[in-house]
Amino acid sequence: MPGAPVGGRLWPRRTFLQRSAAVAALGALPAWMPGLTRGGEGTTRPSERVTVGLIGRGLMGSGHLRRLAGDPGFQLVAVCDADRTRREEGRAIVDEHYAAAKASGAYRGCAAYADYRELLAREDIDAVLIATPDHWHAYQAIDAARAGKDIYAEKPVSVTLEEGRRLVQAVQRYGRVFQTGTQYRSIPTIRRVCQFIREGGLGRVQSVFTPYQTLAGWLGSDRFRPYAAVVDPAVCGKSYVPLDFALPAEPVPEGLAWDLWVGPAPWRPYNSLYHINPAPGVVPWSFCDAFGVTSSTWFLSHAADVIQYALGMERSGPVELIHPSAGEFPTLTFRYANGTLLHFVDHWGVVKDVYHAVPASARLTGNFGGVFVGERGWVTSMSAAGPIEGGPEDLMKALGLATLEVNIGANDHHANWLRCIRTRQAPSADEEIGHRSSSIGLLANLACILGRSLRWDPVLEEFPGDAAANRLRARSPRAPWRL
Repeated sequence: MPGAPVGGRLWPRRTFLQRSAAVAALGALPAWMPGLTRGGEGTTRPSERVTVGLIGRGLMGSGHLRRLAGDPGFQLVAVCDADRTRREEGRAIVDEHYAAAKASGAYRGCAAYADYRELLAREDIDAVLIATPDHWHAYQAIDAARAGKDIYAEKPVSVTLEEGRRLVQAVQRYGRVFQTGTQYRSIPTIRRVCQFIREGGLGRVQSVFTPYQTLAGWLGSDRFRPYAAVVDPAVCGKSYVPLDFALPAEPVPEGLAWDLWVGPAPWRPYNSLYHINPAPGVVPWSFCDAFGVTSSTWFLSHAADVIQYALGMERSGPVELIHPSAGEFPTLTFRYANGTLLHFVDHWGVVKDVYHAVPASARLTGNFGGVFVGERGWVTSMSAAGPIEGGPEDLMKALGLATLEVNIGANDHHANWLRCIRTRQAPSADEEIGHRSSSIGLLANLACILGRSLRWDPVLEEFPGDAAANRLRARSPRAPWRL
């Protein structure tokens, strides 16, 4: 064996062992490690904490950091980020949090790493939470599976269809527990709506509507204004897919390992629109085709997860992608094998004013879900901006919700992951579900890139007889990285 396959490339065996030893000696490790110690007759004691490392501490990662540190079921022992400022701040927050619970008021058990491969080399870490930019999700998750770690990965789980399938294969090959960060399905109100639809509460579902938006809002924002001559909002703002802009190279901030940040993505020189402190938003890189996938990054992976869950299609997908140029529908539309149509709309007004699918009085506010229209009526599954809506009245009574309000904070997504780490059961949004949810946005982008309708085989995951489309299912990683 020439070396150990870590981080998508081979390290010489001597180097790998040296780095592993160095990692073990880096920090003052808490006395209770490892987290999943064995009890009588080799069984795992459920009372023991699961040791976890956080990879990526942007805005999403910061939220996960506080969630993990505050959960007595986890012990957060490492924070990794290519940005020194972010990782050191993260380490300090973790140490301060645990110190507050100690009589001595002191704690220094959280390590900080620039390179996630050093974190994965630690045998005392049971699981990792990945909250890095999109282009890293599949690579880091696959490496984590190879390293024997259970995984929580932010959505979308990949930026190409091939990456997503390779991730599924790796997680299953190494027997890991994988949770996708599509937490809206884990909100009780949303879960009930989905179950109601799955059980036939709407009758046959005829149509579903969900947002799919252009770059206009991003390129027209204040932070892009200094680069207006390069990004040309009037033209490029019409694109639904990420683009490659010739942004000028800027000095790399001190403490940022930019080559590592870019990793397997196509090389782009540093520009503050991709990464800067403080972070200008949750996913600032998503406009760029090297690092993100626009709507799929923003909200569509969440919406697709909820929609396919409700349709009972969370382990499958559509069979036809109908482009507006075909003249059949005014907006991009997917058709499932059972005839259900998924219409993508720029805004909710299209559902009322163009498709006339719901009453004009419907509010239709929120995101991360959709509007379902069936034989018996209609209902929404959106979060973040108002209550569940639907009609007629007897259908809403049959839905049987204790409250129409959607409490996002009530989700049990992390708790479900922790429980499944201990029981080795599949979490609510496992690797296959995560891949299929991300695939919806990736398929939509491919239809827009090609500017035409496509047939899709959700079993073989290929475009039958379409060589041009099939080539776009994958992209080559930047050397020396590999899946």
